[in-house]
Amino acid sequence: MKDLHVGAVQMVSGDSVADNLDRAQALLRTAAEAGAELVLLPENFAHLSDRGSYAAAEHFAEDGVADETQQPIQAALSRWAKELGIWLIAGAIPLLERPDGSPVEGKRNRSACLVHDDRGQLCARYDKIHLFDVDVADAAGRYRESNSIEPGTHTSVVDTPWTKLGLSICFDLRFPELFRVLATRGAEVLLVPAAFTHTTGQAHWKTLLQARAIENGCYVIAANQGGQHSEKRRTWGHSVIIDPWGDVLAEAGEGEAVITAKLDGDKLGTVRHNMPVLDMRRL
Repeated sequence: MKDLHVGAVQMVSGDSVADNLDRAQALLRTAAEAGAELVLLPENFAHLSDRGSYAAAEHFAEDGVADETQQPIQAALSRWAKELGIWLIAGAIPLLERPDGSPVEGKRNRSACLVHDDRGQLCARYDKIHLFDVDVADAAGRYRESNSIEPGTHTSVVDTPWTKLGLSICFDLRFPELFRVLATRGAEVLLVPAAFTHTTGQAHWKTLLQARAIENGCYVIAANQGGQHSEKRRTWGHSVIIDPWGDVLAEAGEGEAVITAKLDGDKLGTVRHNMPVLDMRRL
C-alpha cells in the first residue's frame, strides 16, 4: 500500500436532491482543498426521506456516461471527481437497475455505492447486501428497508493507484464475514458509508468500526449522516477514520463535517507483519 490522503464527508441530507447535491459539492471541495486524494460520501447523501428513496431513483448509467437531466446524481459524481481531481466513493444512491442492467421489480430500487476515479470515470459499483429490517427504540421505531430496496448479491474490491478498497454500506457493518471476504480478496482500506441511527450509532458505531479494522488489519473510512432529518429520523454522525491497529486518526461530531487523515502504508505493513491474522486463520 502507498501512502494516501483521504477524506470523509458527513452530511444531514433531506428530501431535496438539488439542495443535497449543492451541499455535497461544497463539502467535497473542502476535502479536496485540504489535500484529500480519495473522498467518501455518506449513505443517502443525495436523498434521505422517511418515505424511502424510490422517488429519487435513477436509471443506471452502465457505460458511465450520465445525462445531466435524467441522471443528475450520477452526472454530478462524475463531474465532481474530474473537476476536483479526486477518487470519489459515493456512499449510496438509489438505482432502478441491477449491475447487469436488468430492472428491479416492483416499486423498489437497489442501494448502490459508486466509485469514480480522478478522471470522472466510473470504476466500480457495489449494491448493499444487508438491509436494515429492524426495530429501534427511537421516534421511527420500525425500519424495513426491504420494502423499498432489493438486496445486492456480490462483494466488490476496487483497485486504485494506492491500494485496494473494500466496499460496504451501513448495516453491512454488523456482518464481519463480509469484511473478512473483502480482506482476503486483498482489500487494505474498508469503506463504510452510512446513515446509522442516533440510537444504534451511540451504542455500537465506533466499536464495530474499530473491530472491523483490527480483525482484518485494515484502515477503515466511515462517513455517516449526522443530525435531525425529520421528526422521526435522527442519525448519529461521528464519521471516523481508523488505522489497522484500531487507533482513531480523525473523528467528527454531529452536523455537517469534513475529516481527513493520511493513511500510512508502512503502518499497515507493520501491523500485518506483527499480527498476521489473515494468514493464521484455521476455520
